[in-house]
Amino acid sequence: MKIEARDITLTAVLASSYVVINLVQAATVGNPAISGPVQLRIADCLISLAALFGWPAVAAVTIGGFLTNAYVFMHPVDVVVGPIANLIAASLVFWFRRRQLPACILAAFAIGIIVGGGYLWLIVPSPSIFGLELPAWMAMMVSITVSSLIATGVIGYGLLKVLKKPAIRESLESQGLKTYK
Repeated sequence: MKIEARDITLTAVLASSYVVINLVQAATVGNPAISGPVQLRIADCLISLAALFGWPAVAAVTIGGFLTNAYVFMHPVDVVVGPIANLIAASLVFWFRRRQLPACILAAFAIGIIVGGGYLWLIVPSPSIFGLELPAWMAMMVSITVSSLIATGVIGYGLLKVLKKPAIRESLESQGLKTYK
């Protein structure tokens, strides 16, 4: 695979967008909105763009996740494993890009299982899910999966559909960006 300057530039633009969206969200809504037990990282909508832009988007959300988690620093595990969850989720979207909505949903479940069920429940208090008495890991996994479904399956999929419209796609490609169908 040949890496070109435009791929590096796209990666940098998307990674910085991921960080900026998270920091703006944290500043306006509050930090728990991007790193708490009930988090809805709007920036995770960029994970869905792996279906359109491929590996530059996968790298971008991985780098952006690392930089965001390092900045808000809750725990070293989150700084390392959170970006790995983004890497896996975006890779799934890219690999299954021909079936975009299921790919975006699969990405949300990957994040929910890895982040929520894997480690976040050990770091922050678990949320109450409709007053149900769930084990901490399960409550956190449900919470993170639902919020990821909103970010990747609703917002991200919508963004992907808009950017894949022929006129917009042609405009992106005329600027030298490689896109996947």
